[in-house]
Amino acid sequence: MTLREKIDSNQFVVCGEIGPPQSCDGDVIRAKSKYFKGFVDAVNITDNQTAIARLSSIASARILLDEGVEPIMQMTCRDRNRLAIQSDLLGAAALGIRNVLCLTGDHQKFGDNPEAKGVFDLDSVQLIATVSSMNRGFLLSGHEMKKAPAFLIGAAANPFAVPFEMRLIRLHKKIEAGAHFIQTQPVFDLELFARWMERVVEMGLHDKTAILAGVLPTKSVKALLWMKEEVPGVKINEKYIERMKLARDPEEEGVKMAVEIIQALKTIKGIRGIHLMPALWESITPTIVREAGLSTKN
Repeated sequence: MTLREKIDSNQFVVCGEIGPPQSCDGDVIRAKSKYFKGFVDAVNITDNQTAIARLSSIASARILLDEGVEPIMQMTCRDRNRLAIQSDLLGAAALGIRNVLCLTGDHQKFGDNPEAKGVFDLDSVQLIATVSSMNRGFLLSGHEMKKAPAFLIGAAANPFAVPFEMRLIRLHKKIEAGAHFIQTQPVFDLELFARWMERVVEMGLHDKTAILAGVLPTKSVKALLWMKEEVPGVKINEKYIERMKLARDPEEEGVKMAVEIIQALKTIKGIRGIHLMPALWESITPTIVREAGLSTKN
């Protein structure tokens, strides 16, 4: 069953994520794919995440397809103008890629080429609208295509950034532009996330799109502190930091925390799935899926 079919039939979705290498070694993607095949419904392929040049998300997504794993190709607005965006989307569709996650993209100042020129010809809402238009058969120029793509469109949401109400307004805009599913930033503050979801449900947005809550398994307190201090919009409850500080086996504690968070998220009204982001720890995916009782079987 495809990701689209699971979303359309209102089944619980489990997604994963892979960051491509800083080289042309496609075997890295092939090796990582084995940790997700049979355990998740689809896998994000990031697009030069943290503004660092990597193997392209289009090529990486095609490799995943060849390995029998359904990809979600990320596309950012940072590196392309609207011509390149439309061209890359058409190329991806021609290669059999059917899912795209539309992102503005991390600012280049956060990467290893801060002098790079950001394009940002479109923002993420406009990118979603562009893909929707292409699905209907039209390029931004108004040209009608003889063959149109049929992308399942995803977008991102950050429930922890301020101002709170503005995040809800932006989520509404993305859904109105055509987002079929939403992946959130990693949840490390269940109380704040639950409040955000209450507002999402009050606004009826959960009926218009599939909300997939982000879960990031972590190996160390150092990683949690780095996210807390360096990643904009990330909110981490102090109890998780204290647990990792006191853990005899930080990796085991990290798995335990991820499983507990997943179990809590599954009880929140409006949640349609989980998005696992095992950054540089892809091998832990099968363990978390099993221990959390997540099943991707049809």
